[in-house]
Formats: sequence, structure tokens, C-alpha cells
Amino acid sequence: MSERNDPGTTHFGFRDVPVGEKQKLVGEVFSSVAGKYDLMNDLMSLGIHRVWKRYFVATAQVKPGDRVLDLAGGTGDVAALLRERVGDAGEVVLGDINGSMLRVGRDRMTDRGNVRGFSYVQCNAQALPFPDASFDLVTIAFGLRNVTDKDAALREMHRVLKVGGQARVLEFSEVRADWFKPIYDFHSFKVLPQLGKLFAQDSASYQYLAESIRKHPPQEDLQRMMEAAGLARCGYKNLNAGIVAVHTGYKV
Repeated sequence: MSERNDPGTTHFGFRDVPVGEKQKLVGEVFSSVAGKYDLMNDLMSLGIHRVWKRYFVATAQVKPGDRVLDLAGGTGDVAALLRERVGDAGEVVLGDINGSMLRVGRDRMTDRGNVRGFSYVQCNAQALPFPDASFDLVTIAFGLRNVTDKDAALREMHRVLKVGGQARVLEFSEVRADWFKPIYDFHSFKVLPQLGKLFAQDSASYQYLAESIRKHPPQEDLQRMMEAAGLARCGYKNLNAGIVAVHTGYKV
């Protein structure tokens, strides 16, 4: 899952592409799926992604008054949960590199009455536009695997954290139950593209998303990457047999 590419290339799903092209290609995927993103997440995971995100936020180190950065914040479901935790005295900054996703998230949050305590920033996780030590908590849910330079993004998460702050990553990971792997592969490569074709009129984007999961570093590799980025006391917890994992690190 985590083999090294030629220094001038990186993976876009199962394809090797020039490093400079991946951001554009990923941007095209998420611009295409932005309007159907929440619906497709429900269909792909049978709604379980909402449970994963609730667990991710419920177990985060966050308290009333904290300032939180949610990267790859998409349509705002994690940010809305975080807002409940930080209260009226806190702030949640929702960051996403994709303008279409950010607009959908902002509009949906506004429609739900979630206005106060939110900020929206279009930003690249590899070069965050925030000063050092700006946040008590930095989260990224189902977004790290789409970042071209994951090591740079993790270093940036560490940089913008306050001392004692926590970094949290929720991401698809390596399934640990051998009996489940063929079922998971069938769902990923046969069912997901058909769901994308039927409900989002876009099978190719969901083929890429399935492939991107397989190319993402497995649990132990990602833990080592977080440690190399400067984070301390790093660890992870598998959910649903490793379909996803919650990774945690701290700035000391």
C-alpha cells in the first residue's frame, strides 16, 4: 500500500502521475462529486461514516473555548460536531483546498443555522496560512490520503498546534481480518463505481477514491510518519476491523 514512487511522480489511485499534476487531478474529482458528497458517503458506508466521525470527535482532546482547525473539512459534518464541543467561546476553522467543497460546506452549515463560531479558509494542507501555535486541536478526516505530500501536511499540522495540542487523523486504513478482505475489495472496486455512476453520474471519481484507499499508508507506517513530523505519543485505534483508523499525536 505504501510503496515509494519515483521522486518526480506520485500516485493518483493506481496511476503514477507527475507530482505537480496530482493536486489538479484530485481537485477535479472533488469538484465533480461535491454536490453528491454526503449522499455518496451514506451509500458507500451504509451510513457508518457518521458513527466513525462522531467517535472521532467524541474522543478528541477538545474543551469549551478551544480553537480548532478541521482540514479537508468538506461539507462540514466534522466541523459541526467540533463546534458542539468548543461551545460559544470557541472557534472552528474549516479548511479545504477545494473551493467547490468549501462552498457546499459553508452553504449547508448556514442552512442548518451553524453560523457563529465558524470560519472558512481555502488552503493547502501542505502550506497552511496560519501562524505557529494557532490551534488547540487539528483534525483531518478522510482527507490525508488525497494530499500529494503527506509528510509536509503532517509537519504543518504539528507547526500550527499549540504546545500540548492534539493532532487527529481519521482515515481509511488496512483491513486486518483476512476473511473480510475479498468482500471489502468487491465492495470497493465493483459496487462503489456503480453507485457513483448511478447517483453522481461519475464512476471514474469513485474508482479513484477506492484506489486511493489502497495506496494510503497502513496504520504502522502512518504512525511513523506522524512521529517523523515531530508529533509525540502517537498511536492509533482501528475501527471496524481496520476499515478506518483514528490516529493521534501531540505537540510537546
